[in-house]
Amino acid sequence: MTTSAVQDVSGRLFLAVGRLSRSLRQAGVPGPGHGAISALATLVNSGQLRLGDLAAKEGVAAATMSRIVASLVEAGYVRRESDPIDRRAWLAEATEEGERLVSGVRSTRVNELGKRLERLTPEHQAALAAALPALEALIAD
Repeated sequence: MTTSAVQDVSGRLFLAVGRLSRSLRQAGVPGPGHGAISALATLVNSGQLRLGDLAAKEGVAAATMSRIVASLVEAGYVRRESDPIDRRAWLAEATEEGERLVSGVRSTRVNELGKRLERLTPEHQAALAAALPALEALIAD
């Protein structure tokens, strides 16, 4: 691919993924915002984490993550406790209610995405399926 073709694909992919994500969020259930759901999903998948580690995984500042976790604690979706190794740090962990929320949001958004995929032509469905390994490689750690 030429440099200009890569730039075109990059721009189109960025806009398409962003718009699709926003559209699926809007079709979802009311509740915490995208940043809070993302942090909560990370806690569900990773287990207990220090706030700094959670902030790093989510790509946000520690102060931002502290506010997000505080709102999730207040809503009952996260437990926060002092780190026994470093009493200055906090550990966060999803509660059962938080796990149910993440599962419900995923289910709602996955179902909505499935409905949209079913409306595509078989050719477009096959193209998306073929692109999945490349998309997954883009987000691999």
